[in-house]
Amino acid sequence: MAGLAVVEVNDASFEQEVLQSDQPVLVDFWAAWCGPCKALSPIVDEVASEYSGKLKVMKMDVDRNQATPMRYGIRGIPALLLFKGGKVADQIVGYVPKDTIARSIARVIESPSVARVNE
Repeated sequence: MAGLAVVEVNDASFEQEVLQSDQPVLVDFWAAWCGPCKALSPIVDEVASEYSGKLKVMKMDVDRNQATPMRYGIRGIPALLLFKGGKVADQIVGYVPKDTIARSIARVIESPSVARVNE
């Protein structure tokens, strides 16, 4: 269910792909049986293309991976978690329009990073 700019992540690769990422990361927690997840998928793909180079976009199937969703208290899907510097910077639960996601991403990308290298 991941588009070209979207990468599947699992419990085993989450630490390296998301928490240790130099870029902010948007993780879409979804399941194949979830209607709103399917409706949100093309929006997540668009976001991945538009923010390429500024934001990593990943998807995690909650049916195949239980440890990570449990760790972050994912109770409803779709759930979008934005990570920056290895920490959750924002969270969106449920189907939302693209502009809601874009506003959240803009806030996270534009906020000062915990550790800036070139300052």
